[in-house]
Amino acid sequence: MSFTFRVDLRGVVDLLSHHLYATPRVYVRELMQNAVDAITARRLTDPRAAGEIWFEPPQRTGDGTLRVHDTGIGLTEAQVHDLLATIGRSSKRDDLGFARHEFLGQFGIGLLSCFMVADEIRVVTRCGDAPTVLWTGFGDGRYAVELPAEQRAEPGTTVTLVPRRGEEHWLAERTVRELATLYGSMLPIGVRVGDDPVTTGLPPWEPGADETPAARWARLAGYAQETFGFMPFDIVELSAPEGGVRGVAFVLPAPANPAVRVAHRVYLKQMLLSEDVEGLLPPWAFFVRCVFDTTELRPTASREALYDDSLLEQVRETLGSGLRRWLAALAATDPARLSSFLQTHHLGVKALAVHDDEMLRLIHECWPFETNVGPLTLAEFHDRYGVVRYTTSVDEFRQMAAVAAAQGIPLVNAGYVYEASLLQRLPAARPDVVAEVLTPADLSMRLEHLTADEAAALRPFLALAQRVLDRQGVEVSVRAFDPPSLPALYLLDGEAAFQDDLRRVQAGSDELWASLLGAVATGRDERPRLVLNHRNPLAREAMNAGDEQLTTYAIEGLFTQALLLARQPLTPAATAAFNQSLLGLLRLALEGRS
Repeated sequence: MSFTFRVDLRGVVDLLSHHLYATPRVYVRELMQNAVDAITARRLTDPRAAGEIWFEPPQRTGDGTLRVHDTGIGLTEAQVHDLLATIGRSSKRDDLGFARHEFLGQFGIGLLSCFMVADEIRVVTRCGDAPTVLWTGFGDGRYAVELPAEQRAEPGTTVTLVPRRGEEHWLAERTVRELATLYGSMLPIGVRVGDDPVTTGLPPWEPGADETPAARWARLAGYAQETFGFMPFDIVELSAPEGGVRGVAFVLPAPANPAVRVAHRVYLKQMLLSEDVEGLLPPWAFFVRCVFDTTELRPTASREALYDDSLLEQVRETLGSGLRRWLAALAATDPARLSSFLQTHHLGVKALAVHDDEMLRLIHECWPFETNVGPLTLAEFHDRYGVVRYTTSVDEFRQMAAVAAAQGIPLVNAGYVYEASLLQRLPAARPDVVAEVLTPADLSMRLEHLTADEAAALRPFLALAQRVLDRQGVEVSVRAFDPPSLPALYLLDGEAAFQDDLRRVQAGSDELWASLLGAVATGRDERPRLVLNHRNPLAREAMNAGDEQLTTYAIEGLFTQALLLARQPLTPAATAAFNQSLLGLLRLALEGRS
């Protein structure tokens, strides 16, 4: 035995209001959507038919109800039963011709959304020469159909909403005007609330007749100012024919946070879908805000977002390609303006360049990197010095920049976001470029080694220095390097920093955590390096002091000075070494005076 499901309309309305639609305000959009479809259907057989949607607010009706009139095709009695009283039944709607490409949505679920603000809905409709039909639906699931004595003079439909208690404000004239303007201002069909039209005429994606480029730019800039609240740096017209997408991208005049989600204003066949649609552009395009109209992309059930399918993915790629072409054209025609754009939005272009060779070449030619020989583009750096040597962290660059420059080693700072990835990919996009990472360990190997006699003479000093700095987890060596004014160089590469932090945390943890952290350790003795400069008079004085206590204080002082010059934080052990060095040297000086 089989049974038919029964629908609790109150439960369905609650489901719509709390889970499908974000807000009851969409009822105005659904009413306009149904009216637009009805007018579109009538014009298929009568192209000259009038097209108008008129909201008659409670202040005009005088009975607290809201009436919405349209000059559309109307419905027969049979269609009323099939379309207005059957939830989720799409086959009959398709048979009646309302599933065609020209239409925005569905009658049933759209009208059902009105129960979020109304307890009773009355629909008076007439189709062609058929008699007028009155359909009345109630919030508890009942409905009635009758043929009223008073007949409509022309085909069309009037929907009357009787407000639910406590929801009257949704039907007020001011609210209805605001919502009708929000959703329907771009419609090609006239919409008015009371006597006030809400349709504005020319959408931003449509060029005006005989509109000059300057006039169009001014009109679109005014739209951006009014809609998004900023005067755009530039305006880019975009399209994706496969999705029936046309629109305009407004380039932000100020830096955008790439961590903040980017949402755009999207219309579906000129009816506003949402002011907050995500995923229409690639993630790297966070430097634009857009307005689009689409005829092919699928909306979600609530018609407040786009369905993320293969077509949307294709559209996303096409629109991203349009922005790439704009950037390439800007580089070719207006380098100064491109430079201004990059100063503001370099993060977005770098994010794109990580995956796009064309944008990587643009960065290579146009974006100045920080180097130890001054700001240079990668192209300029390569032309002057050949091999592009770079560091992958800002700290490493700060440690090595001055010393590398003194040794005649030009160095690029690629420690900022995306830059190391760009340098790593650069040879693939530009085969003539050689790019190499320079680590602190590499730099120490490039510094001049001592002669055999010098190294032998310093062996006792190095043994003492290593014992003193073993407490700091630092490896000591002596080299001769420029500038001679620098007594010591503290070098800490990424792996050494990780191992150093791991040992420090491990030492302060309980037995369980210490064992877990021990499992993470690589087992390699990667430690920071203190390189003493044999050319520096102060360092040589420390090496030749001949007094173990004095030498110990000098080593600790040189270590903490190098740590500060490298902009590294002083650990408790380093702070203790600094205090001991300073107090010890003061004590020895005072003892020498007495």
